[in-house]
Amino acid sequence: MRLRNILFLIAYAIALTLISLWMGKVSYSWFPPQASAESLLIDELFAFFVTIGTFIFLGIAGVIIYSVVFQRAAKYDYSDGPHIEGNVALEIVWTSIPILLVFWLAGYSYQVYDQIAIRGSMELNSLPIVSGQTAIVITEPSQAIEVIAKQWSWVFRYPEKDVTSTELHLPANQRVSLTLKSEDVLHGLYIPAFRVKQDIVPNKTTNFEFTPIKEGRYRLRDSQFSGTYFATMQTDVVVESPEAYQKWLFETAKRKPSPANNVAASEYVQQTEKAFKTGWPTIVPAEPPVVNYPT
Repeated sequence: MRLRNILFLIAYAIALTLISLWMGKVSYSWFPPQASAESLLIDELFAFFVTIGTFIFLGIAGVIIYSVVFQRAAKYDYSDGPHIEGNVALEIVWTSIPILLVFWLAGYSYQVYDQIAIRGSMELNSLPIVSGQTAIVITEPSQAIEVIAKQWSWVFRYPEKDVTSTELHLPANQRVSLTLKSEDVLHGLYIPAFRVKQDIVPNKTTNFEFTPIKEGRYRLRDSQFSGTYFATMQTDVVVESPEAYQKWLFETAKRKPSPANNVAASEYVQQTEKAFKTGWPTIVPAEPPVVNYPT
């Protein structure tokens, strides 16, 4: 009987491990494409958390289900259970394992944060980011772009050619440095495909760095509630080859600045022209930005 229980526990542990590893692999499909070097590390960290969490959840749930099904008292049995004294060895085990696990998870999380180094002006001399079989070398930022957030629009300025746009263009496989500023309230730069987010605090300039690695068009959103029309405060992020990026800068520099389409301003005008007034107070959106490349 005891041997059978031991074999059952071993088989159950193996099954738990396989299911947990499978769930960790599946978790990669829950996110948008991995479009930045940082996303590789973030997704691996998340998959690791999912694996550990699945193992713990199924392990505890399995014990509870087993106890309910096979260890419940007989009907009309109101007697007390057996009196069992504390087991010092067992208490040490179930106390030390969670503590060690917490330190392990915290250490791994800090290691990932230290590798991506997305905040501040850190010294990054050929910092390698390794993900599975992929190794990406991160060097000093080669692009510096100014980001201005306001209610409710984004403006991006490229000092290299002194051009502005309402669509963020980035070169692939080059570390980018953003200088984030807010003209009014708290905003948040959030690009899900890059797995990066940074608050933009009024009256403060924040440096923000990351490395796009996959060409394509992605979405940038405001992660902070910044007022009535904050849901309209989103735009595209275009990651292209360095050659295409330089060509875009060159051609955009030839354009004459013009007002960009601003959804918040358009909706506000439509609302004010209605005969029926809701009476709800709101903030007048800033004037549509005048840029070289309106979208």
